[in-house]
Amino acid sequence: MHTKKIMKIATICYVFFLLSLLFTLESCGQTKNIVDKKKTRPNIVLFFVDDLGWSDLGMRNPVFETPNIDKLAKSGVSFEQAYIASPTCSPSRATLLTGKHPARLKLVRHIPHGEKKGFDRFGRTTKEFHTLKRDPAQFPSRNWLPLENITYAEALSKLGYYNLFVGKWHVGHENFHPVKQGFNKQIGTSNFGHPKAYYPPYFRQENVYPDTKGTYLTDKLTNETINFISKYDKQQPFMVSFFYYSVHSPHQGRKDLVNHFKSKGLKGKYAHYAAMVKATDESVGSIVKAIEEKGIEKETIFIFLSDQGGYFENLPFRGGKISETLFEGGARVPFFLHWPGVTISNSINNSLVQSTDLFPTLIEIAEGNTSDYKNIDGISLLPIIKTNNYLERDPIYGYRAYEDLYVSVREKDWKLLAYRSGKVQLFNITNDIKEQNDLSKEKPDVVKQLIKKLIKWEAKMGVASYSGVQ
Repeated sequence: MHTKKIMKIATICYVFFLLSLLFTLESCGQTKNIVDKKKTRPNIVLFFVDDLGWSDLGMRNPVFETPNIDKLAKSGVSFEQAYIASPTCSPSRATLLTGKHPARLKLVRHIPHGEKKGFDRFGRTTKEFHTLKRDPAQFPSRNWLPLENITYAEALSKLGYYNLFVGKWHVGHENFHPVKQGFNKQIGTSNFGHPKAYYPPYFRQENVYPDTKGTYLTDKLTNETINFISKYDKQQPFMVSFFYYSVHSPHQGRKDLVNHFKSKGLKGKYAHYAAMVKATDESVGSIVKAIEEKGIEKETIFIFLSDQGGYFENLPFRGGKISETLFEGGARVPFFLHWPGVTISNSINNSLVQSTDLFPTLIEIAEGNTSDYKNIDGISLLPIIKTNNYLERDPIYGYRAYEDLYVSVREKDWKLLAYRSGKVQLFNITNDIKEQNDLSKEKPDVVKQLIKKLIKWEAKMGVASYSGVQ
């Protein structure tokens, strides 16, 4: 009996040993898979600049000094015809985050502030929508990005990424901040679309950098981002989403840089604006350097784009942030992507691309499946990032709700602009980059074809009741 008892105990111990061994091997396999995924999935750094015009870069306008951004553009592929789906602060961010068109999201204007709009002094509100008195359509636009929308941070988290958000949010107050929308950490985020000053105190909210003294805001955000990169030690890839407050107003440049541009002959607000652009360029350069010093530059993708056209001139284009915003000067933005070992240096791509495309592109870069996400209005740019081929696609649409001009339709060389009042204009962008020669009367068949597509698109987006062409 004693021998049988010993054998029984030995058998049980052996079974436990085998189970333990199997569990250990499985755990090792899982760990190896995580490590392997870390090796295959690149880190991503997204620079999203506010109000930087297509031509507000040194490589396109010698007034500006942007050697770091210019170098980044030449390192990979530059999309020369990149458009923001709704060129204004809040809608551009909502679309970048979700891949959904602002018209679909019903977020077609910037989120306002002030008691008259139902906001408290800290930029909080319980009203989901607002209207704008001068908007002919009286389109109710959202005051936050609803949480049920999946952001790229949420999607990338499922694919093993750590997500850091830095800077300007402007798609909702604290209940809808980045950390509520899939980001692991946020830095320097307020409830407002711009700071009250670029030197402290920066914001109306006392809890955002309350103890900072004398540091320029762009530099403050940059330093904290560099600190994150240098100390990052997780066994998973990361994505840094740096949404700059600059170069949005108030136009207040860093003091030394303002003096620099004044010495070169610029005056007043132009000297301040050029200084803000240069400070942004220095920020980009410092973050790229931090990646290099970390030794991970070969496994890091850099993406750069702006949220709309510039505040000042946007030559050679017509329009800008302040007026005629759906013309090229307001809607076309700089957009570059550098992926070491994948993109070809000095690549110029003239495909029509839009901010809706970033979400699906990020999903595919992270080896995810875009079909897992519903109502995505963009398409992945990964194939043309790898080959620099021309992308054939359906028309892209720009949409806003501020004034009579409310929508653009771009298909190949043609661009249709439509107004709430029923007016339409037609331009051949390839032949008329300044949009000076309206061909709507000469090309009625093209107008008819594009309006037909626009009507179908408006119905799909759920905005047909606000149409100016139906």
